[in-house]
Amino acid sequence: MKSLLLLLPVLLLTACCVTPPLEDPPPQKPIAVETLLKTTESWDGQSLPAYAEGQPEATVLRITIAPGAALPEHKHPYMNAGVLLSGRLVVRTEAGKTLQLEAGDSLAEVVDTWHYGSNNGTEPAVILVVYAGIEDQPVTVLRDAEGK
Repeated sequence: MKSLLLLLPVLLLTACCVTPPLEDPPPQKPIAVETLLKTTESWDGQSLPAYAEGQPEATVLRITIAPGAALPEHKHPYMNAGVLLSGRLVVRTEAGKTLQLEAGDSLAEVVDTWHYGSNNGTEPAVILVVYAGIEDQPVTVLRDAEGK
């Protein structure tokens, strides 16, 4: 009887502290696809141009812009799209159009339009850009390179 009385608190404590088995978590999808951007227009509302003649060449760049820094004024002769991975970025065209980007935002960049981006945040702005260019042709032209 004495051993049963000693065992009773242990059994009660065990019963109180044991949690019932959890249900199996819902199965996770092995692949998830999220469309970040699908458009026929650049961010300023202009129609994207037809593909150029020549051997297509894909280029993927990760561009990091320090806080307070700005890219030089430039233009792209071919279509490109990007996703801001982190930070903040403001893009401005020569005509005065402005686009504010936060981490996670995507854009179809302007084509053959002078513009620049600047980081007005406190952390580096990191943007991943994919260019649909032509082999041996630049994907970016700096304004100074054209002598203007």
